[in-house]
Amino acid sequence: MSEHLQRPLTFEPHYMDRVWGGRRLESCIARALPPGRPIGESWELVDRADVQSIVNSGPLTGASLHDLWTTMRAPVFGDGLPETERFPLLAKILDARDTLSVQVHPPAGIAPALGGEPKTEMWYLLDADAGAALYAGFRKGTTRADFEQAIVEGSVESLLHKVPVQRGDAMFIPSGRCHAIGSGCFIIEIQQNSDTTFRVFDWNRTGLDGKPRELHIAESLASIDFADHEPSLAWEQAGVVAACPLFKVERWDLSAAQFDPAARGVIFTVIAGSLACGGRTFRKGDFFLLPAASADRTLTPLESGTAVLRTTIP
Repeated sequence: MSEHLQRPLTFEPHYMDRVWGGRRLESCIARALPPGRPIGESWELVDRADVQSIVNSGPLTGASLHDLWTTMRAPVFGDGLPETERFPLLAKILDARDTLSVQVHPPAGIAPALGGEPKTEMWYLLDADAGAALYAGFRKGTTRADFEQAIVEGSVESLLHKVPVQRGDAMFIPSGRCHAIGSGCFIIEIQQNSDTTFRVFDWNRTGLDGKPRELHIAESLASIDFADHEPSLAWEQAGVVAACPLFKVERWDLSAAQFDPAARGVIFTVIAGSLACGGRTFRKGDFFLLPAASADRTLTPLESGTAVLRTTIP
């Protein structure tokens, strides 16, 4: 079987309609989207009961990410990884044509009691309109009482910490952080494998069905870290964009061919330019999984300015 794992693995994306979505996946990274729909998310690597990534090229075509995780874990992903039922990460691209709801993901300690799963994530700005911003945490001095009153009054935005962003910026979002993605942001998201989101405010808009979307006020208030005031963008340190017990995301700028030394599977995301690896070519917006068993681990840039995000499980 190891001979099947000498080339990078790619997967068929899953496109998700969202009320705040757009068509930037077409214009920015040349994806062929379903016509006439607001596509807010492309799930690139996912192993969930209701959504499954499927290998779309090579001798393992048709195998699911869950198949790889449960039956080929060591040769694909390496040794010493968490003993979880499903692959522990989920990788996405988000197109926020409009601003997302103000929301929070529950911390691990209380998620089961709230009927959900914990979720920590990071965002990398693949592109951003002029004036784009993220909302993360609260303005200094904001208290829970202030926030509860703002929910009643519909003035939540006035208490949120708003961070202007541009292409190449990144933000770490631990579970418990109140947040929203502003309009005009085109984002790579690496997250814990979870689909639990509690909406606390949705800008008084309606969903795709014309009705107001469900809010989760009590669950949100139980989950939010009200001591989280004015967090900073994630600054690279020695090439590391974000690191936590769940994932590590690095940025590699490929001015020349670079060998990946990992003895584990690595998720690469092309964020600029194009490259060759394992006899295949990848361009901006492409994701590929380089198996642990692969001996051909060299990334060769095909144009100047080529860069990737490199995601590993610690």
